[in-house]
Amino acid sequence: MPTSDYVASIRSRIGNDFLLLPGVTAVIRHGDQVLLARHRHSGLWGLIGGGVEPGEEPAEALDREVTEETGARIRIRGIVGTYGGPHLMTTYPNGDRVGYVTTAYDCELLDEPTPTLEELLELGWFPRSAIENLQRHRWIDRVIDDALG
Repeated sequence: MPTSDYVASIRSRIGNDFLLLPGVTAVIRHGDQVLLARHRHSGLWGLIGGGVEPGEEPAEALDREVTEETGARIRIRGIVGTYGGPHLMTTYPNGDRVGYVTTAYDCELLDEPTPTLEELLELGWFPRSAIENLQRHRWIDRVIDDALG
């Protein structure tokens, strides 16, 4: 995933030290199915999202991230919740340590996805019962459970 100019400027000063960042996550639903993405950097399935840039509204960041990763536009139906903690902390292959506090939004697609596959390996629609069998980021289970009730 490309590093934003903002994060790159901080990294130039702090190196690989831990950095806490705000994020947004899209829970894109159609009926009882959730759109998941298999991420290139980890090979794991997860929800679509990313970082909020300075001066950017979180909903704008979510729309930007979904469009960048899927080529589709979304309609936000509401907020699912806000998540953080150990399950949202990671060390990237380059050694950068990061933790995210992400706000998850309930969304629907307005267009058919046509992913660029720069950040993703593939997209897929899954019912909740199939998600537990995927190699995935475990933190998405809580978000999906909250979204689907």
